[in-house]
Amino acid sequence: MSVAIDTIETMFDYGSMAPAAATLVESSPARASVRELQARIRSMQAATLDSRLVPTHPAIASLLPGGGLKQGATYSVAPSATLLMTLLAAPSQAGSWCAVVGMPEFGAEAAAGFGVDLERLVLVPDPGEQWLAVTAAMADAMSIVVTRPPKRTSDGNLARLSARLRQRGSTLIVMGSWPQSEAMLSLSDSAWSGIGAGHGHLAARQATVTVSTRLGGAPRSARVWLPDPELRVTRVLPPAESASATPAGSAASAVATDYLRAV
Repeated sequence: MSVAIDTIETMFDYGSMAPAAATLVESSPARASVRELQARIRSMQAATLDSRLVPTHPAIASLLPGGGLKQGATYSVAPSATLLMTLLAAPSQAGSWCAVVGMPEFGAEAAAGFGVDLERLVLVPDPGEQWLAVTAAMADAMSIVVTRPPKRTSDGNLARLSARLRQRGSTLIVMGSWPQSEAMLSLSDSAWSGIGAGHGHLAARQATVTVSTRLGGAPRSARVWLPDPELRVTRVLPPAESASATPAGSAASAVATDYLRAV
């Protein structure tokens, strides 16, 4: 792993462009050719990425551009372990390998409860100062990479990582804000249930999931159980439908209860 990381770190060093190459790019005819080539590449990538989607949970998929997670794209998620595990569950069950970098509190047992296949999950709890190199290394082999940057990085490093994601077809999910994200997922109006007057325990939560895209347009929102009384992630039904479809609630297990209190 150290050899791979050293190799990738070399790619992310500054000042790698030779003077002759810089002079060539700065000339007017060369700039025009580069811009034309970049425009052609962007159009080709847009057409390709739109048709390559990674399925995610149906309660959230319809809110995302294209109805799923795009390969080679980056998504920002407001800090929420529950929302993150919900996004990972469907790709993991479908056979995708997932990596989580820089999140020592990420609970494998809780992830399994949400449907994440632990046989295809790689955890790098503390990459330290090498978080960017480790994230790039994981993108070489994993379909989905989750990272939480400890600090801001340079625009050049961001551009190189984005290019690597597109090349490998990996999807990056960042906990927190990230420039040029395909979409930003956030939670609001969270409401817990299960606690009575001095008794009971946290058993279920409703929250509004909102997806805002970098292309603009009105954000899309939906009310979602995260989770419902039977520890499932589902859309909140309108009152008319829920009257006939509400399941008889069941008590959460001790492990799930501890997790719900934590998140």
